[in-house]
Amino acid sequence: MSEHKTPSAAVTPDPEVIYTDKLRVSCDGGGGALGHPIVWYSLEDGEAECGYCDRKFIYKPNETSH
Repeated sequence: MSEHKTPSAAVTPDPEVIYTDKLRVSCDGGGGALGHPIVWYSLEDGEAECGYCDRKFIYKPNETSH
């Protein structure tokens, strides 16, 4: 059995990972009008994944990158 990626899997980028020092974050997809409705997530468990765009938010005190 040969293994091969489907065309969509070959061009789909990995979801964005955002590190934040906030315990509550919002996500709008980052695409302006092409994004999605704003949703809010709690990071009290250390991380959350957006249900729309799969962005992953990770809580890291005193460390941010956007």
